Amino acid sequence: VTSPCKILKCNSEFWAATSGSHHLGTEEAPEFCTALRAYAHCTRRTARTCRGDLAYHSAVHGIDDLMVQHNCSKDGPTSQPRLRTLPPGDSQERSDSPEICHYEKSFHKHSAAPNYTHCGLFGDPHLRTFTDTFQTCKVQGAWPLIDNNYLNVQVTNTPVLPGSTATATSKLTIIFKSFQECVDQKVYQAEMDELPAAFADGSKNGGDKHGANSLKITEKVSGQHIEIQAKYIGTTIVVRQVGRYLTFAVRMPEEVVNAVEDRDSQGLYLCLRGCPLNQQIDFQTIRSAQATEGRARRKGPSLPAPPEAFTYETATAKCREKLPVEDLYFQSCVFDLLTTGDVNFMLAAYYAFEDVKMLHSNKDKLHLYERTRDLAPGNMAPLGTPPALWVALLCLSQCWLCLL
Repeated sequence: VTSPCKILKCNSEFWAATSGSHHLGTEEAPEFCTALRAYAHCTRRTARTCRGDLAYHSAVHGIDDLMVQHNCSKDGPTSQPRLRTLPPGDSQERSDSPEICHYEKSFHKHSAAPNYTHCGLFGDPHLRTFTDTFQTCKVQGAWPLIDNNYLNVQVTNTPVLPGSTATATSKLTIIFKSFQECVDQKVYQAEMDELPAAFADGSKNGGDKHGANSLKITEKVSGQHIEIQAKYIGTTIVVRQVGRYLTFAVRMPEEVVNAVEDRDSQGLYLCLRGCPLNQQIDFQTIRSAQATEGRARRKGPSLPAPPEAFTYETATAKCREKLPVEDLYFQSCVFDLLTTGDVNFMLAAYYAFEDVKMLHSNKDKLHLYERTRDLAPGNMAPLGTPPALWVALLCLSQCWLCLL
């Protein structure tokens, strides 16, 4: 499934036509206004299919601002002007960066190092929040992952198979808001089979301000893996395409995570509060049922074979090839193989854990485990504690009681 929203095309055409025009004299204003009207016309053509798209709404507001700044009339020619090339010395090549555009240097001169947090989304989809809560969610359609004073991240999840409840991320939009003398507003957007190594305007850094290079995109693997460094907010974002679908991972300081004007609305953002209860899936229960069904199937031919390519046993064996520790990443891998039959979901879980190893600040919390079911509801084991360890502790406590 691909989105019919064509805002990326509108953005690219406008910026390709006007790159460098702000460096030229005022005699170029009519040409700039012509390109701006063409840009506005393009956004109107795709308005109906772009409802709810953050990049679209950002472009519409940006056009209105530029119209006012350049005294452009909304009526007039809309033919595209000639393409321009960036002049020598453009900000794409700048290496100077003010200290305020380096988070650790500017915000923490006389205090302790910032606390970094991690959020990731991958697979069917599975969410690891900034507080290390692990959830499997339905969340079909567009959902906000992050929204604070510095950036917005929105994902769109679509069904993996027609009529299936299994969904995966097919589109990702990231908006970096303009920040002091560091960066201009920048939009990054990826879709299935389209993982650009540049922002929507074709640039690879933060624009024309002196600290432009405090925001940079690096292509790690063409069409498969990009990394965005936003040093001015101490943030690293990793986006991958694994198979047909996208994964997202971020490392962000707590101070940036909590930088919002309306704290009451923070609960809407998945990376901070997790998925709503009515969107969560207890995949451990489903997994247990699938394992039981697999054993029943071996005892007799009465049950029909599932449509998936994997049985519980073959799925666990496949996931163990890349994920030898049976934590929640391993379990989500098994769940996804049974649900979709697509081996790329095993790779998505593997790469998601690789990103955790790179981005998570606490190496003791890389693995997450399910809660121990033998304990009473008020005494659940912490997420980071393996079930086997809690069984051992319970045995020891029983022995101690016997000695008393």
